[in-house]
Amino acid sequence: MNTTLWVIASVLALVFLAAGLMKVSQPREKLAASGMAWTADSSSGVVKAVGAVEVLGAVGLIVPAALGIAPALAAWAALGLAATMLGATVLHLRRKEATALPVALLLLVLAAVVAWGRFGPYAF
Repeated sequence: MNTTLWVIASVLALVFLAAGLMKVSQPREKLAASGMAWTADSSSGVVKAVGAVEVLGAVGLIVPAALGIAPALAAWAALGLAATMLGATVLHLRRKEATALPVALLLLVLAAVVAWGRFGPYAF
């Protein structure tokens, strides 16, 4: 199970790192035009903040545990990313964006599984 948690955490880290870097590095208007409709109704600061949270969460999933420096932070990063995706799910529900819900829910479940494992029976 430990290997499974590492694989899930690695996939999550890659997804959140890519998504976060995209939000941090690109203008809000470009993100809205590429299909992230919610960014058109949010300020640039909010979009950048969400991107920063995703990047930090991605780093937090892997680096502390891999280096053995405060490895418990990996569980907190997973919990934070699960909370982020819960917020994304609520946002997409309110905006009636049904096509975005499956990905948000999948990432929410995967992050919750990692949090459960790292806080519980497979803690570092």
